[in-house]
Amino acid sequence: QVQLVESGGGLVQAEGSLRLSCAASVGTFSAMGWFRQAPGKEREFVAAINWNWSNSRTYYADYADSVKGRFTISRDNAKNTVYLQMNSLKPEDTAVYYCAARPGSTSRAWNEYAYWGQGTQVTVSS
Repeated sequence: QVQLVESGGGLVQAEGSLRLSCAASVGTFSAMGWFRQAPGKEREFVAAINWNWSNSRTYYADYADSVKGRFTISRDNAKNTVYLQMNSLKPEDTAVYYCAARPGSTSRAWNEYAYWGQGTQVTVSS
């Protein structure tokens, strides 16, 4: 059974940084991504990364406009882990962050991801 386990959330002041990690217990996925959900809001796309297994290169990384230039997604395939480095955090980044995985290409639609982590809370104080 596939399990995605997130870690790295916490409380940080505005303009601070956090790094989230998501480790997949079994299986390898071409596409892994991060979504977030704030109280009373819908789950929204944050970032996703696609891996080209044939040449061992990052094929495509995608970011929501709201985080572009501040967040960086990366992956370590040897560890079956994806990371989200979050810099210059803002109070509006406060949310539960979820890791997701799917075969095939990346997607910004949360309902196209088959596997999900349990979520990790990120709180940014002003």
